[in-house]
Formats: sequence, structure tokens, C-alpha cells
Amino acid sequence: MTPTKIDTLLATFKMDEIQRGRFISVAISVLMVVTGSLNTIAAKWADSISVDGTKFNHPFFQAICMFVGEFSCLIVFFIIYFIRVRLWKSRHPEGQGGAIYDLDDNTEQPSIPKFNPLIFLPPAICDILGTSIMYIGLNLTSASSFQMLRGSVIIFTGLLSVAFLNSKLQGFKWLGMGLVTAGLVIVGVSDIYFDDHPNDDINGIITGNLLIIMAQIIVAIQMVTEQKFLSDYDVPPLLAVGLEGFFGMTILTVLLVPMYYIHVPATFSQNPYGRLEDVFFAFKEIHDNPIILAALGLTIVSIAFFNFAGITVTKRLSATSRMVLDSVRTLVIWILSIPLFGEQFIPVQLIGFGLLLIGMFVYNDLIFGPAFRSRVLPGIQNNSVSLCCASFCGVDAEVGDHEQLISDEEPEE
Repeated sequence: MTPTKIDTLLATFKMDEIQRGRFISVAISVLMVVTGSLNTIAAKWADSISVDGTKFNHPFFQAICMFVGEFSCLIVFFIIYFIRVRLWKSRHPEGQGGAIYDLDDNTEQPSIPKFNPLIFLPPAICDILGTSIMYIGLNLTSASSFQMLRGSVIIFTGLLSVAFLNSKLQGFKWLGMGLVTAGLVIVGVSDIYFDDHPNDDINGIITGNLLIIMAQIIVAIQMVTEQKFLSDYDVPPLLAVGLEGFFGMTILTVLLVPMYYIHVPATFSQNPYGRLEDVFFAFKEIHDNPIILAALGLTIVSIAFFNFAGITVTKRLSATSRMVLDSVRTLVIWILSIPLFGEQFIPVQLIGFGLLLIGMFVYNDLIFGPAFRSRVLPGIQNNSVSLCCASFCGVDAEVGDHEQLISDEEPEE
């Protein structure tokens, strides 16, 4: 075979690899959007199913189902780990004089990083509180508002990062947080002001929206804690998610006992005796209407694949790509909630969603920031204004050198 033909085959092979990689990235991205949307839709579906005129209202039991899905990531991690170990041993057979190593294989035997698993107990507790409160809020408000209000986690994560991780937020991040806040206000107020259903519990809607926002504070604490532990101990994300799922599933299952004896107002519980969580009544409703089991099963499966897809997107693409896909998920849930759950289309919420989306893009320095630095900032002739804008965009610059204000390279993610 001539060198030209060899080069052509190699070029074709590389092109096939690139196309295959792009296809996998697109497939994983679609999987993340679909499973993430299904997770919220499945939870709201379970809430909308009625048994003897009473809707299924068991947020803590639903939270356990979500933790079961996260725990499955731990099972997947160990399956992958043992497969890798087995493959490694097959390439390094043991002889009488010890292991026989391939000359071209310098890989070390796969191992689990050494760390105390209990370091993920605090974020697991945050996950328990945040998830349970969000499911209570989801019972009281619409699925679309639920998903949009979850965007407030950006605000609290940024503030906590400054307070506890000594992070420094540039001006554009504060602008992004402000836009997100404005979008959240529009979404929350429009839920109440434009409600055309007189039978709706307005106080319940307000309570649900506030609970969802309060839950995002807890989620932000969880994210900041996870960021610190993942960076300090170099724990694989799949293992971290699985451990949190294990702790959350175990703790919340134990807490079902005291919750059975705690009585709450009818707004938060629709079971016959007003218990905070009545798992026995939940099983009775599932027995009477097995469709509930299908909705809960969809929650477990979707959260497992969503976590896997999210981790893979972060690894193959970037964390900002994951954020963009999460915004797409919000739009999908909003569109599907109107025909599936009879939600009212409120045009004003388009403005709120737009501000949320723009705020997220600005906060994560996507599209708007790079475009401003490459097209607008070089045209500003006043050095003082240029320096002010550059500082706002997070660009380090000297007053005397206007051309140094802009970097031709995109900022690292």
C-alpha cells in the first residue's frame, strides 16, 4: 500500500472518530434534556393522579424514589470499576515471577480514591432538605413555574461562593444574577396576578413558589459543599452522586417513622389524618391505582440517566454546556406542561423566561460576554471607559495599553 493511500485511510479514520465523537456528544445532550424533562414531568404526573378523589401527595416518599435513582449511580460506578479492573488484569497476567506487563502499557491498576465517605453526608442532608421542600412546592404550584424558579440557585450559589469559597465575582456575574432575579419576580407574580382559575388556592401557590426558592438556598449550600469536597479529594462525580443517593435514601427512610406521627395543615398534606408523611397510605394509593407506580418508576429511571448524562456532558463538553441544556429543559417542561397538566399559558412569562435565560448566559459568560469583548470593547476610544468595561467583563488591563484589553482567545471554562 502506497504512503498516499495510508495517509488517506488515516485521515478518513480520524474524520470518522471526530464524527463519532460529535454524534455521542449530541446523543448525550439529547439524553440529558429528555431525562431531565421527564423527571419533573413524572413528579408532577404522580402529583396529579387521584385515588378516591384525593391526589397523590407524598413529597418525602417521592424524594426517596429520587434518591434511589441517585443510588443506582453508585451501582453503575462499581460495575464500571470492576470491569476496568478485570480488563486491566487480563492485560497484566500473573506469572511465577510476578505480574507480566505489556511493554507499551504503562497504565496503573484502577483504584478507588481513598477518602472518608462521610464527607458527603452534609451535602446529602442538604439534598434531603432541598429535594423534599421542592417536592412540597411542586404540589402547590405548576411544573413550569417550579422549573423556572429553580433558576434562582445561580443567585444563591454566587453569593455563597463569595462568602465561603473566597470567590471573586466579576461585574458581569452580578449583572447575570440581577437579570435572573428580575425574571424570577415576573414568573412568580404572573402566577398569581394572571390566574384565571378561581378555585386555585392563591396562598398555596405563593407558599409553593416561596418554598421552591427557599429550597434553592439549600441546593446552593449543597453545590458549594460538593465543589469543595470534589476539588479537595478528587472523587469521581458518579461515585459522589451515588454516595449522596445512599445517604439520602437511608436517612429519609428512617425519618419516615417520626413523620408518620407529625400532623400538619391540609395545605401540606391531603392524607386522611393530616400526617406529614404517611407511607402506608402511599402504598395503599399505589395499590388502588398502579399508574402511580409507573410515574414513580419513571422518576427513578429518569433521575439515574439524568445524573449520568449530566456528568458525561460536563466531562465531554463543559459545565456551561450543561447549563445551556438545563435551560432547554426548562423550556421543554414549560411547553409540555400546558397540554399535559392543563396549565394556563401566560404570555408575560415569556419575558420572565427570556430574562432568566439571558441572565444565565451572562452569568456563565456565554455569547453576550465574548461578543462584547470582541466587537464592542475594541471600538471604545476612551481609555477610562475601556478600562471600566474591561474590569466589568473580568479582563485584566493596563490603562496605558488599550490594545491589551482584549484577548483573542476565548476565556477558559
